[in-house]
Amino acid sequence: MRKLVYTLAGLIGIFTFSSCDYNGMVKLDEQVQSQWAQVQNVYQRRADLIPNLVNTVKGAANFEKETLTQVIEARAKATSVNIDPDKLTPENIEKFQNAQGQLSSAIGRLLMVTENYPELKANANFQTLQSQLEGTENRITVERQKFNDVTQTYNSKIRSFPNNLTAGMFGFSKKGYFQAEAGANKAPSVQF
Repeated sequence: MRKLVYTLAGLIGIFTFSSCDYNGMVKLDEQVQSQWAQVQNVYQRRADLIPNLVNTVKGAANFEKETLTQVIEARAKATSVNIDPDKLTPENIEKFQNAQGQLSSAIGRLLMVTENYPELKANANFQTLQSQLEGTENRITVERQKFNDVTQTYNSKIRSFPNNLTAGMFGFSKKGYFQAEAGANKAPSVQF
């Protein structure tokens, strides 16, 4: 009789956990982590291009070193902010995003300063690097959107009943999203 009770309890336990989709949550958590790795990959691509851009600009123009120094320092800071995929909290993502935003600003200033150097703008190496950076920025946008999509699917799964019970028991927690940067809702002003 006791054996039958244990067998029934085991079957009920298996049924309960299978209906709460533990394995589905693990799969979605892995998708979030994989997509986070891809986001970091495209940011790393940008960081890898920056030394080439800086060296090309140095070689083709002799202008204020402060701008180049800001780009190099922002790159160093941006590449030093690494987040464990298990700790994708809104605060950690914001810290990562702030470091990357500072790098984006520095690159923008560098590209604006180069407008004063026609020989640099005509340099094929510079044009190639500028094109590569533009493509990388587009890739970053796409990968961040994909990250937000898989994060939304994961967060919905772990917050819906009865999955939220299983999620709580096994430590699945809500992941953070990429947010628009402050002031992103205002169109930039272009002046010539």
